[in-house]
Amino acid sequence: MAITTRKSFEEQIQELQEDLLRMGRFVEGAVAKAMRALVQQNIQLANEVVREDDIADDLDIEIETKAMRLLALQQPMARDLRIIGTALKIVTDLERIGDHAVDIAKLSRVLAGQTFFKPLVDLSRLADLALGMVHGALQAYINRDIELAIQVCRDDDQVDEAYENLFAELVEHMMKDPNLVAQATYLLFVAYFLERVADHATNMAERVYYMETGRLEQLARSHRSREEPTP
Repeated sequence: MAITTRKSFEEQIQELQEDLLRMGRFVEGAVAKAMRALVQQNIQLANEVVREDDIADDLDIEIETKAMRLLALQQPMARDLRIIGTALKIVTDLERIGDHAVDIAKLSRVLAGQTFFKPLVDLSRLADLALGMVHGALQAYINRDIELAIQVCRDDDQVDEAYENLFAELVEHMMKDPNLVAQATYLLFVAYFLERVADHATNMAERVYYMETGRLEQLARSHRSREEPTP
């Protein structure tokens, strides 16, 4: 009987992880679709992202409900408890990533009728970096890969650098030509939302590290501290 109960519990854990991966892939796709809507100035595509946000919200509720049911009925201990707790944390970050996809889609609708004063290559690169981190964090969770989780946190440095460079460039454009202020401001918001996507991916990776080691550490901050020269 105990073996059967344990098997049922493990199957439920597996189902929870599969649901989490499904939600992760969905929000990854939502951000990518929102960026395509922006670059292609495709209002229909942007509307799809906004409309489909309910799917992410429903997945969020479904995963949280399953996780809470496991906590209440199975009373997991040690590592199992960390797996479920990590799922609850990660699903929150995924839900926020989905929200940022909607934020970008709404901005793309505003910008759809305008001529861009600069190619959006830098924004697209920023999106690729951020989404790469999200994908890496999800793979680290599924494969319980500590090294990949650490690498995801290190990759945040590239996102921060790309964001800061783009921010400086857009501000410079605004200072040189006041007519560009409105559009540049919207593009700054897009860059900010992408930087936040990367931050959520970092949170996810740090939770994977905790799940596997039992230690809560801010890996991105620790990595930067080690690289900073001593005064």
